[in-house]
Parts: sequence; C-alpha cells; structure tokens
Amino acid sequence: MTEKVIITCAVTGGIHTPSMSPHLPITPDEIADSAIAAAEAGAAIIHLHARDPRTGRPTQDPNLFMQFLPRIKQATGAVLNITTGGGMGMSLEERLAPAHRARPEVTSLNMGSMNFSVAQLADKPREWTFDWEQPYLAGSWKSIYPNTFEMIEKIMVEVGQAYGTRFEFECYDIGHLYNLKVFADRGLVTPPFFIQGIFGISGGIGADLDNLMFFKQTADRLFGRDYRLSAFGIGRAQMRFLTMAALLGGNVRVGLEDSLFIGRGRLATSNAEQVAKIRRIIEELGMEVATPDEARAMLHLKGGDRVEF
Repeated sequence: MTEKVIITCAVTGGIHTPSMSPHLPITPDEIADSAIAAAEAGAAIIHLHARDPRTGRPTQDPNLFMQFLPRIKQATGAVLNITTGGGMGMSLEERLAPAHRARPEVTSLNMGSMNFSVAQLADKPREWTFDWEQPYLAGSWKSIYPNTFEMIEKIMVEVGQAYGTRFEFECYDIGHLYNLKVFADRGLVTPPFFIQGIFGISGGIGADLDNLMFFKQTADRLFGRDYRLSAFGIGRAQMRFLTMAALLGGNVRVGLEDSLFIGRGRLATSNAEQVAKIRRIIEELGMEVATPDEARAMLHLKGGDRVEF
C-alpha cells in the first residue's frame, strides 16, 4: 500500500435530491460534464449513477447510462465504475440492468444487508422542488437495504465472472469485511480486492477516525497484502477521512454523492472542486495521484477496450 493514490469521484449518487443543491448533476449531459471535469481535475475512477432528467429521481434505466458512458470514456480515459446499488427500493434486477448492458471495468458491490437511513435529511426545513423527494428520504427509516449472500453471489457470478468486471467492495461495517472473506475463501472473487470503507451512514459504522484505524487493522488481518484500501466519510467527515485514508497508505473517494459541501456551510460548486481539494492535500503530503492507467494496473482491471460502450 505504498503506490500512488487513486482518487475516485462519485458524481451524483442515489441519496441527495435536487432540492439540496443546485450543483447536483441530474441530466445525462450534466453527469457527463461533471464527470469529465472531475477526471480532468485528477480522478482516475468515476463512480456513476443515473437520474431521471425530468425529476432528478434515481433510476437504473440502462438507456440513460448509455447517454453519458461513451461520452465520458471518449473524453477522459478514466475508469468508469457503475453502481449496482442503484437507489432505495429498487429490485436487484433493476440494480443490475446497467451493468448487464455496459459490461464495465468496475461496478460497486455492497457487502451486506443493513438499515440504511437518510430520513434525517427529510426533516430539515427546505422548499422541495419535486414531490417525490421528502417521502423518498423519509421512507428509508422503515426499510432495509437488502444485499443477502445470495444476491452478492449473483452479482459476482453474473457480472464479475461473466464479463471480467471487478468490484469496488462497499463495506459499511466491520462485518462486511468478513462477508467479503467468505466469498474470497470460496474463490468467487480474486485479489487484489478494492475495499471501500464507508463511514457515517445511519445504520453503518460511525464516522470516527478510530473506526477507520480498526477497519484497516481488520482488513489487514483478513486479507494481508491482497487488498487496496479506500475510504471516505459522509458529509462533514469527508475530507478528514480522506486525509487519514491517504496517510494510512490507502486511496480516497470524493464526490457529490458523498457530500454536497466543500467546507463548513459552503456547497461545492462541482465534483471537480472536491477532487482538486483532495488532490492538493495528497500532493502537499508528499504523495502522488494515480492516473487512470496506473489505477487499472493497481486493481488488475480488464481495460476500457473490453467494455460495451
């Protein structure tokens, strides 16, 4: 874990809603433009969701993904990482549809079922632009985000083994590391494992730096030298978690999916602004940022010439 730092940028996600920031990319053109700018600022990997261009609601419509994937690929050469998490309330079939269509180099893969609540965002006073936003957020209080062992295995087989796609293993708690170990021991996935620690979601591990240390120690014990650490904190914890992850020899993820802000009380005007900030921090610490091709080599990816877009 002494090589260059991979910056991932998650440009829009499936949680934040249009009323929360005028800078959240919604349409395919906005998503493409924001992703391209993030790559130009230093992101080697772009993590992608889609949204209904009329309402901003998260969607896994493959046709919408195909409106921005080729454009980003042609303009940047970045590694394009497609979500299999989608948005709250989606079936597994919906969640996998873009990956089946695009056969990307990387997809996300959530490593366990969990309470996943962003209901607190529904309680904040604001003027809602669309009538779906507040009920969508509030509904997370009474729902479970399902990622059973059977579902995880299905994704590993039908996406990973079928298309040569590798995974960003999204781990929201320590138990998710042990879940990954189950599948690694069965040979369903092979190293290097790109493990993304996510801190601060209600229902997952808290955004305390001590938790990041314990997370790394557990991953070290389970996977030794067979993994690449990446980590981020949600919201206000974003930049301090990224800095700590880099200091620990790991990689980082920024983006408006994870935080809408660039500083205390200041909305980020773009994904590129967040990428530029963490790149500046990384370089001030004496480290180097990985290019897309260096990230491909570090993660053993199949290459952009073997995708279907």
